[in-house]
Amino acid sequence: MCSWLGRSVSTCLRPFSRYARMNRDDDEGLGSDDDALLWSRDLEKHSNGEFSFAVVQANEVLEDHSQVETGRHATFIGVYDGHGGPEAARYISDHMFNHLLRLAQENGMMSEDILRNATSETENGFLTLVRRAYTIRPTIAAVGSCCLVGVIWKGTLYIANLGDSRAVMGYMDRSNKIVAEQLTRDHNACMDEVRKELKTLHPEDSQILVMKQGVWRVKGIIQVSRSIGDAYLKRPEFALDPSFPRFHLTEPLRRPVLRADPAIFTRNLQTNDKFVIFASDGLWEHLTNQEAVQLVHNHPRVGIARRLVISALSKAAKTRQISFNEIKKLDKGVRRHIHDDITVVVIFIDREMMDKKNSAPELSVRGFVDTVGPSTFNF
Repeated sequence: MCSWLGRSVSTCLRPFSRYARMNRDDDEGLGSDDDALLWSRDLEKHSNGEFSFAVVQANEVLEDHSQVETGRHATFIGVYDGHGGPEAARYISDHMFNHLLRLAQENGMMSEDILRNATSETENGFLTLVRRAYTIRPTIAAVGSCCLVGVIWKGTLYIANLGDSRAVMGYMDRSNKIVAEQLTRDHNACMDEVRKELKTLHPEDSQILVMKQGVWRVKGIIQVSRSIGDAYLKRPEFALDPSFPRFHLTEPLRRPVLRADPAIFTRNLQTNDKFVIFASDGLWEHLTNQEAVQLVHNHPRVGIARRLVISALSKAAKTRQISFNEIKKLDKGVRRHIHDDITVVVIFIDREMMDKKNSAPELSVRGFVDTVGPSTFNF
């Protein structure tokens, strides 16, 4: 990089030197000290404040993958909610940040186009992996993931989203009350606007939306309308035959029915912006945006992501008319009948740190329950 701006981006977003393990929860005050499937980082610093991180597993194999990468003057957040298996979410965790970092360095800046291009490269890379594995394991074509990515750089928050993970801002209004603002749109067929969009894009397909078990699904199969992966719903060469009835399409795929282009959101951070909650839909199934924001605002920062997860689990227990203690005793896999994998990252925005341009420690936190150790990449 020859330009000053290029050097600045390289310094801000360069690879990170310290890997932080996720810790088993041990806070008796939150009532989850014996939950073997709940892991967290209570509080760490990032370039513009502090963050809290928590993951709870429900599936037999954890399908949520996630990461926070902190540089001297920039922060990257990723939440990847997999479906059909963990491979797509794991691939995004291993590649998305690297693509974004390279593109930012090449262009000497962060931008919406860089987020789009990094997402496109990640999608293309995973589809290449699917192509190589398809003859040996055809069901790899039915593996996909939602993808929610945030970048804070030079006082601006950039977000790219595919699927129904969600980013929610907590900000103070003029009457000094905390208010929830949803920054992303859920790409889920349960939303009226998503169904209208699908019908507009596929006017010739009477089966583009099918109600199954009381839920609207794209082609009667999947709820999300945008994703990384799910190759069988994007390219005809990855079609699955009737021996895979769950993923078999009765008519040949003429063009993609799922999209891989992210919705992009940009916000110049203001003094009244206090924190952003990034979370997979497992959290939002049980908590409203305002409930989550109120909980963060009314409790200490330490362990706040864990507290959000526990609140969601408590709501799930109440819905099922069982106790929270009973949930904690369930094995992974069985537990999926009560709640989904849940990932929560709370990013606090401290204006004084932004104004002083303090350098944050270089840190990489990965949200793995089944795999904890040094990153597999040379960051």
